[in-house]
Formats: sequence, structure tokens, C-alpha cells
Amino acid sequence: MAPDFKAPNPNGKMVSLKESLGKVTLIDFWASWCAPCREENPNVVALYSEFHNKGLNIISVSLDKDPTKWKDAIAKDKLTWTQVSNLKEMQDPIALQYNVTQIPTTILLDSKGKVVAVDLYGEDLKEKVEELLAIK
Repeated sequence: MAPDFKAPNPNGKMVSLKESLGKVTLIDFWASWCAPCREENPNVVALYSEFHNKGLNIISVSLDKDPTKWKDAIAKDKLTWTQVSNLKEMQDPIALQYNVTQIPTTILLDSKGKVVAVDLYGEDLKEKVEELLAIK
């Protein structure tokens, strides 16, 4: 089971993993300064727009330090789902809790919050989400 966590969103409101769960939930670790993360963001945006109304939720955990760069990246990359960050880069307590040592890192959860896949991207991630949502 994925351990629950709480962190502030860009407006300072505390948000928990538990309240962000969907039929399928993607925990996406990224940062504004991470080029591979930013390159993957359009795939995640497409995934969210295609599957959110079918039960996919995403909670992104940013390993940023600068709140302005974090918020600018969210706006520029059009990340419309839940975003949280403790603004502590790789020392973020959530990253430490999940043993995240590099980004991007993705963790896919089922409806009960159980980890079912780690580090899937692009087409592999889409196929697993379709499988979990029983779309194919």
C-alpha cells in the first residue's frame, strides 16, 4: 500500500494522497528544473485529459525549491491536476518516504491505494492505465 502523505498545494492548502485517490491514481515526482520531467509532461497532460473522466487522478509532487519557478512550470506545462510541494528538492519528506532518488518517477496506484507499477512513461503508462480502468 502507498503510504499517505500531506503537502501544500501552490496556494498553501494542505492536500493528502488519500483525498486525491481515484479508480487509478498516478503519483508523479518531478521538478521545474528537470528537463526529462518537462519533456514527459505533455504525455501526462494527454493521459489526464483522456482518462480523468474515466477515473484517473494524478497528484504531482514537485521537488522544487523556488515557489515561483514551480508555479510558472505548472502554468506553462498546463498541469491542471493536484500539485503539491514542500519546496525541499530531493530532501522532500514525500520523496524520502517513497525512496525517490531520481526524477521523473511515477508510481501508479489502484483504487485501494496499492502500488501496481513504478516508473512507467509514455505509451507503457497509458497501456497500464487502460488496463486498470478496464478500457481495453
